[in-house]
Amino acid sequence: MTEQPHVASPVDSGEYPADPTKALLGLLDLSSADGAHTDEDIFVGSSAPQPGKRVFGGQVLAQSLIAAMRTVESTRQVHSMHGYFLRAGNADQPITFGVQRLRDGRSFSARRAHAYQDGVPILSMIASFQEPDDGVTHQDPMPDNVPDPESLPTTAELLGGFDHPVARAWAYQRPIDVRHIDAPLYISNAGSREARNAVWMKTFGPMPDDQHVHRAALAYASDYTLLESILRPHGLSWIHPGMSVASLDHAMWWHRPVRIDEWLLYVQSSPSASGARGLAAGRIYNRAGELVASVAQEGMIRVPAAGS
Repeated sequence: MTEQPHVASPVDSGEYPADPTKALLGLLDLSSADGAHTDEDIFVGSSAPQPGKRVFGGQVLAQSLIAAMRTVESTRQVHSMHGYFLRAGNADQPITFGVQRLRDGRSFSARRAHAYQDGVPILSMIASFQEPDDGVTHQDPMPDNVPDPESLPTTAELLGGFDHPVARAWAYQRPIDVRHIDAPLYISNAGSREARNAVWMKTFGPMPDDQHVHRAALAYASDYTLLESILRPHGLSWIHPGMSVASLDHAMWWHRPVRIDEWLLYVQSSPSASGARGLAAGRIYNRAGELVASVAQEGMIRVPAAGS
């Protein structure tokens, strides 16, 4: 790809963090709330600023996982989680996380985590953790003939020229480098009308050698672009007039060790949409072709009727 000339950006002015990876690690560094404890283990986290003041769902997922991880033996890695988004969070307020220790068995541990603001839950999640073990192995193959991420434009290259708070935040604030394989849906829907989507993604900078942090950060990134597989067949883009989109739930399974600071291919599809809801499923591969995680999410998608 032709080298792009440097253009002054909000990063240069200090409007957005110069090191988004460091900002992500800061979000995942929860405090222990000065040892506060009820029938739950208590932690507190901050939020990344958002143009609409609404907390990014992937952030709450990742922070809830970190809170749950803090209560489990370090040798046990998260292998699955199921969460429901209950309310929109306020990005201007801290989030309190309460973790209930449901079970600790010989190989598995289960935790329930709630994320609270103003005394009410905004997310409810159950996660399961496992000691390393051996067993049978197989996987769906990675798609063939996928362009390399280095050949694809960055979000900053696509949106950096737009003087709009959402475009600027997506271009410069996000800690994940997301590169679309098909035409992105930021402004228009000019690509395939199939219920499929695919992106390469990774953090902009290196991450610590801590598998807990990599898995939590992958949960963060997994909430990007997944619902685009629902929008594509209907000719919808993110700026479709009057459209309302919200994630309802999120499920994730980690199959193999993963590094979020190395390129990952996120292949997405939508088997169904009806009743103002759409279901999307995703598979995440590393560049060696290993399936490292699977994701499923249902989203609410309301589009104004023609002429309304």
